Amino acid sequence: MNRRSAAQVLGCALVCAVALLCAGKNGAWAQSAGAAKSRPGTTGAKPAARADVARLRERVEAAVSASGPDKGFWGVLVSDVATGEVLYEHNADNYFAPASNAKLFTTALALATLGPDYRTRTNIVSNGTIDSTGLLNGDLVLIGRGDANLSSRKFPYAKSAAREGPPEKMLAEFADAVVARGVNEIRGDIVADDSLFRPERYPSGWTIDDMLWSYGAAVSAIAVNDNIFTVQIWPGWSESELARFEAGLASDFYTIENSIRTSARGSADKLAVARDPGSRVIHLSGTMPVGEPPRKLSIAIEQPAEYAATLLASLLEMRGVKIDGAARARHAVDPALAAATPAPPTVLAEHISPSLADDIILTNKDSENLHAELMLLLAAHETSGAADYEDALKFESAFFKVAGIADGDVLLTDGSGLSRKDLVTPRAVVRILRYAATQPWGELYKSSLPQAGEDGTLSERFKNTSAAGRIFAKTGTIGHVNALSGYATTARGTKLAFSIIGNNNSLHAQDADRVLDAIAVAMVEELGGK
Repeated sequence: MNRRSAAQVLGCALVCAVALLCAGKNGAWAQSAGAAKSRPGTTGAKPAARADVARLRERVEAAVSASGPDKGFWGVLVSDVATGEVLYEHNADNYFAPASNAKLFTTALALATLGPDYRTRTNIVSNGTIDSTGLLNGDLVLIGRGDANLSSRKFPYAKSAAREGPPEKMLAEFADAVVARGVNEIRGDIVADDSLFRPERYPSGWTIDDMLWSYGAAVSAIAVNDNIFTVQIWPGWSESELARFEAGLASDFYTIENSIRTSARGSADKLAVARDPGSRVIHLSGTMPVGEPPRKLSIAIEQPAEYAATLLASLLEMRGVKIDGAARARHAVDPALAAATPAPPTVLAEHISPSLADDIILTNKDSENLHAELMLLLAAHETSGAADYEDALKFESAFFKVAGIADGDVLLTDGSGLSRKDLVTPRAVVRILRYAATQPWGELYKSSLPQAGEDGTLSERFKNTSAAGRIFAKTGTIGHVNALSGYATTARGTKLAFSIIGNNNSLHAQDADRVLDAIAVAMVEELGGK
């Protein structure tokens, strides 16, 4: 079927999206989001003076005016989640970089447009034929469709993400399936096709520093093991010896140059990793003390499709399959330059992704950037035919209007919050939280957020405080940005939606977290009385 351009589809699809998004009945946790007469997300009137609010204000002002935090810029909004009454606000209509609080918008968009049961399929296909001798005469193609969990990750999520088997587990299963079809030679190439989205590996606003590490893994419709690989490093047995390292099958794709020397027992660990943009050479340098336990470094893959093709070829060869061609990628091209559509290929193997609900929980609890990026692109693609960030972000902006967020209150250039161009107001964050609470998937959304003192990125925070177990909130941390936004149930049973964001801080992450946590604990302890 011929596809209209994303621009043509977008207008029609957004009308359908508005109908879909407005059709959901209220969720169990909050009965009504309450339509505002003035600014979306407010009641249009200042709350009457209350002693509990006054106590909260005093504690918030003490937290943000202390030496250190006072150098930064803080925004806070606390609202009754059901009525929308604003109980406390401070700079709530100013812009802040949200860091991973941006995932609150992305995951709500994905649930609203795709639904909790959405799954995608990854296939191994070929247009060639397999003869009686086991020869596949044609290319073997891995077709990616945005599954972020082509890995050894186990579901459902329990306290923390668990893994079972090697990181290339899904590709190994594909290789086994090809061999099970009788293939022992491939007279063609091993191709990894990520053409579902146009090649935009890094959203606008990501920095060159992000590109090396796991949190900045390149975005692609093919995401094997979160588009990262691990280098494990051990010191030598005696001083001055080269350290030892192991990179697994990644060594088939990357050249790793190791100059790490073993230093004296008890000395400082000084490791460095470098890679030039676009290079397949990784430099390990520095020192590692004798007797030091092994270190694991998670390195981002810059060319996910090319890497996946190389890995799949290696796994096939390990199983005795002779490959006459090369490992390569197939990216999206301008439709005007594309060749005629070939005959439908034969599907040799298929993998069905975990449900969107499972991935939402993982994404929010562990703050998985790549997963959020793929959710944004998939939601826009499946609903409007979008194939790039430009159209996906237009679609997202239309969703914000449906959710009741004021124009201009959210300016995002990615789905994860890693972009330094992202800006939101605390009022917009609370608005998306209140909107989500009224949806049929509202309980899932709330429970996907880290629980204070229990799991995800809040597993070690709020322990032995009155907020433990009472807060479900998304954390956010990048350079000079710290945020905490979500839901809380106070000690008196009042249900809240809140957003606390700090920008321009020179505080260490733990010190900034203490400010956020102090405000959150005060909110739980003080609000709900008179």
